[in-house]
Amino acid sequence: MVKVFNFFKKVFNNLFGNNREIKLGFYGPPNAGKTSLANRICKDFTGEEIGSVSKIPHETRNVQFKEKVEIEYKGKKMTFKMVDTPGIATKIDYEEFLKYKVKKKEAKIRAKEATQGIIESIKWLDDMDMVVIVLDATENPYNQVNITIIGNLVARKIPVLIVANKIDLKKADLKKVEAAFPEYEVVGISAKYGKNLEEFYEAIFSLSKKV
Repeated sequence: MVKVFNFFKKVFNNLFGNNREIKLGFYGPPNAGKTSLANRICKDFTGEEIGSVSKIPHETRNVQFKEKVEIEYKGKKMTFKMVDTPGIATKIDYEEFLKYKVKKKEAKIRAKEATQGIIESIKWLDDMDMVVIVLDATENPYNQVNITIIGNLVARKIPVLIVANKIDLKKADLKKVEAAFPEYEVVGISAKYGKNLEEFYEAIFSLSKKV
C-alpha cells in the first residue's frame, strides 16, 4: 500500500511540481563557515541574513532558521527552510573563550549555551530532509566531531552534501577532504567571497532528488 502511495505521489509531483518546503540543515564543527554560507544564500535570494558571524567559536549557540527561501538555478526553482545549527564539538571548555578576551563570567555562560546548542542541533536532525556538512578546508577532516556528525546522518538515512569551505586560503586542502569522505560528494567553496557557489547549487538541486 505504501509503495502504491509513493508511486502516485511521485507521479503527482512530476506533473504538477513539488512545491513543498525542503528542510535543509547546515551542520559541522565550530567556525567552519556554516552561518557564513547560510547568510550568503539567504542574502542572495531573500535580501536578509540568517544570523551573525564572529571569529569567536560557537557564535551560533541556538538553532536559527529562515523559511521559504526560494532558490533559483538554471531556470529551476526550489523552496527551502534553511536551518543553521550551532557548531558540533565533543567538548566545550569555557577557557577556550578567554583566549578571545571574553570575560570569565560571560565565557562560562557561552560554554553552557554552546553545550545546549549541540544537544538541540542533534535533536533537529530528525526534522531534516537533507544536510550540508560545512568543513574548514584548512583543518584536518579526520576527527571525532566529523565522524560523529556523519554517523548520525547515516543512521537517519539523510542525504548529505559535504562542503569544504575557505578554499580561498593557502592552507586549504580540498583533496584531503575528498579522501576523508569518498562516499560523498564534496564541493569546495569560499562562503566569504562567494567562490564556486554555482557548483554548490548544482549539487544541492541534484541531492534534492533523493529527498
